[in-house]
Amino acid sequence: MESLAMEHSSVGVSAQPCQSADLAVIIPTFNESSNIAELVRRIRASLQGIRFELIFVDDDSPDRTWQTVRELARTDPRIRCIRRVGRRGLSSAVIEGMLATGAPFVGVMDADLQHDETLLSAMFGTLREGDVDLVIGSRYVESGGIGEWDSKRAAMSRFATSLSRFVIKQPIGDPMSGFFMLRREVIDQVVQRLSGQGYKILLDIVASAESPLRVRELPYTFRARFSGESKLDANVLWQYVMMLFDKRFGHIIPARFLMFALVGLSGVAVHLGMLSALMAASMRFAVAQGTATVVAMTTNFLLNNVLTYRDKRLHGWRFVKGLVSFYLVCGLGAVANVGVASSLYEQHYAWVLAGVAGILVGVIWNYLASAVFTWKKA
Repeated sequence: MESLAMEHSSVGVSAQPCQSADLAVIIPTFNESSNIAELVRRIRASLQGIRFELIFVDDDSPDRTWQTVRELARTDPRIRCIRRVGRRGLSSAVIEGMLATGAPFVGVMDADLQHDETLLSAMFGTLREGDVDLVIGSRYVESGGIGEWDSKRAAMSRFATSLSRFVIKQPIGDPMSGFFMLRREVIDQVVQRLSGQGYKILLDIVASAESPLRVRELPYTFRARFSGESKLDANVLWQYVMMLFDKRFGHIIPARFLMFALVGLSGVAVHLGMLSALMAASMRFAVAQGTATVVAMTTNFLLNNVLTYRDKRLHGWRFVKGLVSFYLVCGLGAVANVGVASSLYEQHYAWVLAGVAGILVGVIWNYLASAVFTWKKA
């Protein structure tokens, strides 16, 4: 949950101190500047009579969403902005927003106005009754709906929901919802166990609870995006699968290590394919092998930068330096691989076992060293 850099903005025009908020609504953003003013207007209308604050957590949006929020914060002390510089991630953004408030009740919603803000008051009232830990805005209970989704997206949502059953301990109609509200005590209980990966923070919270939470689901209909472009792509599904793996098996094998190893496996295929093509072109083996090695390492770096270390993705000059350091790391990993395998083989271990041992040493070295030197903290 570390951040390379953060900026906070919470400037009010009133000389009087603000009363502490009973409810904080966390809103993660990336390129949502055109939605902010309308969202704030609607939330103000729906939460009249409730002491609330809005905490926008923006991942340094190119469209300067953070600046739009700052301008609103200058005239409304209930609005705050956390600008994160150097990384992205919806779940980690929500976690940081939750930890930045002292409000006893915390809500989460998107900035694109697809969630029904008029439900916030009812969610808050349900929590204050005292017998519920978590209230979920649900699309999959009676009177709820998915709005204008096409059949493909609806099928993907149902499939993702069915996969969630592998990691949660209680029946929930819409564990994939990004619209929910919970008690502060729940956050304090689970925060050390949250993976912070991907986009489904609710599922992460429920799966991390030591005992089943008291949950109530309130129906709402998912709306069309007000403005801007959807962030839904194939990488979202990949991040979701990795989060499920982390919740189920992360205490045995870190999900990031598994992702790194899978990328490495794809590199083997790239290497062999390139080597085959170059040999077919009558290139000398030593040159072909060296070229294939560099190409495989390069593709591994690119995939790891996009997938494995998406939250620490390198850009610009840091990308170039990262690529060079990755070459060096993998070069030393290859030496370790060959050295361990050769030593075991000379001790009369079967060549298969010796080879696998060398591969494991190389992969573990590459993973640990690249985390320290390539995708290191700034």
